Amino acid sequence: MSVLEEMRIRSLGVIDDAVVELSPGFTAVTGETGAGKTMVVTSLGLLLGGRADPALVRVGAKAAVVEGRITVSPGDAAALRAEEAGGEIEDGALIVSRTVSAEGRSRAHLGGRSVPVGVLAELADDLVAVHGQTDQQGLLKPARQRQALDRYAGPGVEGPHTAYAAAYRRLRAVVTELDELTTRARERAQEADLLRFGLEEVAAVEPLPGEDTELAAEAERLGHAEALASAAALAHTALAGNPEDPEGLDATTVVAAAGQSLDAVRAHDPALAALADRIGEISILLSDVAGELAGYADQLDADPLRLAAVEERRAALTALTRKYGEDITAVLAWAEDGASRLTELEGDDDRIGELTAERDALRGELSALGQQLTDARAEAADRFAAAVTEELASLAMPHARVSFAIRQTEAPDEESGIDIGGRSVLYGPSGADEVELLLAPHPGAQPRPIAKGASGGELSRVMLAVEVVFAGSDPVPTYLFDEVDAGVGGKAAVEVGRRLAKLARSAQVVVVTHLPQVAAFADRQLLVEKTVDGSVTRSGVTVLEGEDRVRELSRMLAGQEDSETARAHAEELLATARTDG
Repeated sequence: MSVLEEMRIRSLGVIDDAVVELSPGFTAVTGETGAGKTMVVTSLGLLLGGRADPALVRVGAKAAVVEGRITVSPGDAAALRAEEAGGEIEDGALIVSRTVSAEGRSRAHLGGRSVPVGVLAELADDLVAVHGQTDQQGLLKPARQRQALDRYAGPGVEGPHTAYAAAYRRLRAVVTELDELTTRARERAQEADLLRFGLEEVAAVEPLPGEDTELAAEAERLGHAEALASAAALAHTALAGNPEDPEGLDATTVVAAAGQSLDAVRAHDPALAALADRIGEISILLSDVAGELAGYADQLDADPLRLAAVEERRAALTALTRKYGEDITAVLAWAEDGASRLTELEGDDDRIGELTAERDALRGELSALGQQLTDARAEAADRFAAAVTEELASLAMPHARVSFAIRQTEAPDEESGIDIGGRSVLYGPSGADEVELLLAPHPGAQPRPIAKGASGGELSRVMLAVEVVFAGSDPVPTYLFDEVDAGVGGKAAVEVGRRLAKLARSAQVVVVTHLPQVAAFADRQLLVEKTVDGSVTRSGVTVLEGEDRVRELSRMLAGQEDSETARAHAEELLATARTDG
């Protein structure tokens, strides 16, 4: 689980330079009114991508800087997002920082890497839930309310939701393919016609692999038959002589004479014998070439009809290569691919029928699964509402009632909806339900969305009750409450503290409070104090322990640190908190 360990705040509001050390459990931030306690909330808001207000920069400073150190585990949402942004995690710690200049410019860093402010905002939903008089996040969003309700419902929703999501994804794919097939029917028909025409052209010519190359060579030979025959005859005469000219000199006779002159003396020198052997090889080669030249000349036929046939065939092949490929091999490859594509296009009607049937079946499946989701959510919503209402009774809201509104939106037509409860309703990847948390703060009041149906102090307590009920089912690891105790006192304040401590068993809880009954339940209490010049320095945020904590609780109780009665009450509060916590 991610835990916010520490924040360093510089030149923000009344804070000059201070370090806020937080507990993994329950941390209470206390201090005199105006001491700068709410700067903790403001600082965290900046770390999470909140709006940068240059008015927050301390007078005389160039910029306000907030740095936070968050411990993360491999696989945490914060760790994964930081790695995606190129940030580094050192020793299990992620450093987040935000700088706001006096001119209004803002910079953000995540894991040592400069990132857009929006990247920090992306961490907010999965990292921290902030609840305050003016800053409500997390469960105030209807989509988050549905997600939290689903997690609270457990297997009853998880099973049908998983099946529904898979069917929904398949339906989207089927609908996309159907749209492609139907909206592009004319283009696909034109494509099929062009393919048929081309394939018929290729089939009519019946080209053979490599035929164009072979015919080109044959045409070249036939076109120069007379010149080739004449050259072959002359070459043959030069090598083998002319029978009609016995006195003529030819290469075969000359080489033979050379060999005979060496044969007479070859026995006297091995080197000369080797040369004589090579002349013998030349003589044999000349005889072979002369014989082949004679055969070539005899076979060569200057046939004008054959040449015309070759050129005609080459013209037919050229017509194909101009349209379908750079050579006949490419043309044949095109024909093979074209035949496959034509088969696919000609099967469109069958495919459209198959997809239409699958689409209708999937919509029916989604209707059944969507109904299961609606029923499971309704059952879980009743349990949730009863649990939160019970929590509110102990938080000075004894007459408040919480409920869920689970609604669906009518589809404009049957094609765009699924059937839920006999109605065609719009649907999405998580079902057809629109989930909203409602509050009736007193008897006779109409239930309204919690963001609209409660005052600031009531809203914070409602959110506290919700978080306590959802603890363990909502994965946000850190909760920050500001003014959660507004309008609360006495026994109700003790209950607020007790419930915050209960929430801190499964998450990190940070509370800005002025109530000693709440602060007493904290695992760590931080005191924010101003110096004489009205600023909060590094020494102005201290961890209270032992006697110092008793003195601060006494001040919060009676306004007097040394009042014996207040001290006794403070010690009693701490003892109660240790016993109940």
